[in-house]
Amino acid sequence: MSTDRRHDIDALRALAFLLLILYHVAMYYVADWPWHLKSPHAAHWLQWPMQAVNIWRMDLVFLVSGVALGFLLRGQEPLRLVGQRALRLLLPLAIGMTVVVPYQAYAEAVAKGLVAPGFGAFMARYLAMGPWPKGAFAGSDFGMTWNHLWYLPYLFAYTALVVLLLPVLRSAAGQRLRAAFTGLRRWRLLVLPALPLVLFTLVLGPRFPATHDLIHDWYLHALYFTVFLYGYWMGIDAGLWRELARVRGWALALAAAPLIAYFALKLAGADIRLLRVLRALYLWSALAAILGFAHRYLDRPWPWLGWANESVYPWYMLHQTLIVAGAVALASWRLGPVLEPVLLVALTVLGCWALSDGLIRRIGWLRPLFGLKQRAPAAGDRPRFRDFVAR
Repeated sequence: MSTDRRHDIDALRALAFLLLILYHVAMYYVADWPWHLKSPHAAHWLQWPMQAVNIWRMDLVFLVSGVALGFLLRGQEPLRLVGQRALRLLLPLAIGMTVVVPYQAYAEAVAKGLVAPGFGAFMARYLAMGPWPKGAFAGSDFGMTWNHLWYLPYLFAYTALVVLLLPVLRSAAGQRLRAAFTGLRRWRLLVLPALPLVLFTLVLGPRFPATHDLIHDWYLHALYFTVFLYGYWMGIDAGLWRELARVRGWALALAAAPLIAYFALKLAGADIRLLRVLRALYLWSALAAILGFAHRYLDRPWPWLGWANESVYPWYMLHQTLIVAGAVALASWRLGPVLEPVLLVALTVLGCWALSDGLIRRIGWLRPLFGLKQRAPAAGDRPRFRDFVAR
């Protein structure tokens, strides 16, 4: 078992969140998919690539988070880790819900004509938790919303659950189950982990549609926690990672087959249960292919990794609000379906970079509010006033 830092996991984490920016920009333009705002340039053809990515994008993020937890739990007291995770996940969630996300809710409510323009008045009402007209914005029934930040409470819940289950996971039976998973080779690695996902998709999928409200999201919880647990199990097992790299081509082919069948049968009006099975098979084979190719080609100390590792959290928190703000700002320019999305991506990336590198990473008290660790002063340094301003 390797104890070296896994550069491929760091790179995957950064690339997964970069994909999230592109995905959320595309949500503004994909036709017939509900989102906070919709462009007059919405296109139906975007549904096909968006569906292909949507099936596995968040599962990949949770799997990578499970791998990270496996590394974090080595030699660390579990309850202390839960406390650290609470600070790094729930404090940014609170800041995000009260400072970052509100503009998204405001823009959505104004676009629907359910709230009068005026952000100051909206914020006073938002911080008082409403009341709001029904359907004013996503989450308005609760008074305020976490919108795209739903990943943070979900990740904390799964982390706490794994820690609570550690006596079971570290028992003899738990170790046998983990060994059975990490010992999978060849076709077994590409098929058997998909079977629980197929079961959840058939049994829970029809009964519990996605809500992202933490309480009623049992289908997504089953999927996300399962791949999170897979990530925790596979974390430091070098043999499993070598096998994923070895079968990466087969995994890619196995991912393409059910995806093509899924699209073809969906167009033909096939039974929804068959489509759900194909989705679940594609989900795991796509994850296996991504992990295999990443381990083969990304496990090296890329020069940009250090910057990306520290930037990804504030970029994640900021990006969707910047997308919404950029969409509102660009709408009156009528730039068309090509130039406008290009500029929207550019403005979002530029805004994330400016706020993260220009402010959040430099100012000591802002860092923990956006999930970053405090920088330790160099040995012999004495605290100075400017350290609190431009740290």
